[in-house]
Amino acid sequence: MARTQGGGQRGPGDRPRGPREGGDRPQRGRRGDGQGRDREDSEFVEKLVSINRVAKVVKGGRRFGFAALVVAGDSKGRVGYGSGKAREVPEAIRKATEQARRGMIRVPLRDGRTLHHDIIGRYGAGEVLVRAAPAGTGIIAGGPMRAIFEALGVQDVVAKSVGTSNPHNMVKATFEALGRSTNPRAVAARRGKKVSEILGRREGTEARE
Repeated sequence: MARTQGGGQRGPGDRPRGPREGGDRPQRGRRGDGQGRDREDSEFVEKLVSINRVAKVVKGGRRFGFAALVVAGDSKGRVGYGSGKAREVPEAIRKATEQARRGMIRVPLRDGRTLHHDIIGRYGAGEVLVRAAPAGTGIIAGGPMRAIFEALGVQDVVAKSVGTSNPHNMVKATFEALGRSTNPRAVAARRGKKVSEILGRREGTEARE
């Protein structure tokens, strides 16, 4: 039985370990995964809305974790939100981001910058008012709603929260409003009219006002 350099004995099944065993291959794999993740992140805009420390009571004490709320969008009319819990902050954000990407909705935009009409959204104690705005207005909204509009790609909008300030309810109320947003083409098809008739009636009403 052969002896090793440290004085111990080496069994017949043991073999010397080379310098490439144990560390190099997993590191290359992690670097490759990170590069792919960066390419995917470049296609979406991700906004961290809130992060909260939560506690779970277990036998022997409390176990602390973190809950993250994330909004993700492609800045071209698609947006989604998600929440995730984990023992560490990065893992909670990763879970929330994946859920936000899976649950994206498409919102029709006028000229790619604002909504087609005003909407009121409600969820629980949350109530939000979202209004279309002329060019140059910017995003007049605060907190979670601003993150949603930035990820959605809206450039001009006026929004106000008249209910709770809880970020989860505000986000869900805003998405409830955006989910009911429609465009003149869909309205014309539903009413059996032409798009010019729908737009002409709206412009005439604005002129009389």
